[in-house]
Amino acid sequence: MMKHATGKIRIYAQPAFLICVLVLAAGGAGMSMTMKRLGVVLEKEPLPLRKSLDLLDEADLGPYRVVPPKLKIENKDVLKALGTDDYIQWVLEDSEEPAGSPVKRCLLFITYYRFADRVPHVPEECWTGGGYQKLPSQHITLEIDDNVSFQAKIPAKYIVFGPKRASHWLDRVRIPNVYFFKVNGQYAGSREQARIALNKNLFGRSSYFCKVELVFNRSAAVPGKEAVIRASEKLLAVILPILEREHWPKWQK
Repeated sequence: MMKHATGKIRIYAQPAFLICVLVLAAGGAGMSMTMKRLGVVLEKEPLPLRKSLDLLDEADLGPYRVVPPKLKIENKDVLKALGTDDYIQWVLEDSEEPAGSPVKRCLLFITYYRFADRVPHVPEECWTGGGYQKLPSQHITLEIDDNVSFQAKIPAKYIVFGPKRASHWLDRVRIPNVYFFKVNGQYAGSREQARIALNKNLFGRSSYFCKVELVFNRSAAVPGKEAVIRASEKLLAVILPILEREHWPKWQK
């Protein structure tokens, strides 16, 4: 055992190995200096919201109302893992939907990241970590129109979760989820697209991204895909113009 360890040490101490290490280190440092000379900003500055998400005016959400209480994350470890304290987690009720509608209520979960060096916490990781499994998923396009001034076709992901362990009581549990990102002034429909958008901003001093997530798990009845998409488009036609107008940074390319 000692001979084997000694042999390894001798290999690492050989001039050829040490030269390779030094060349790689120098190359990395040289690359970093070159990128800085070209104007590439390696360490971004924080880019705060224009107005905190907590200050989003409920009076502007008609026909939706916030169902109290507004959910807050009390567990410090969970909040640390989330990676931000700029978030809202509200249950919204659509007053125009009839009682018993599977899309009458939904959970709106918005998280904002002023340090955009990574894209954590997509629902696939959160829900599977909580004991659920991923069922059907699909990339979709949400067509948003507030009939005033905001129109957009937004790439998003539709995904359904269910319990890993089926039972008589749980075999019908299904949790539809829709989410997407706003990254440096543009929309992205997946974590991969969000990362690509962040990586394009080589010369900017700041970057940001925001995840918008809708969860339809507030009814005993499970809404179908088309109902979820229609409900998402209706709600986002209310919430996105507010975020664009009052909360998200004004992005300049």
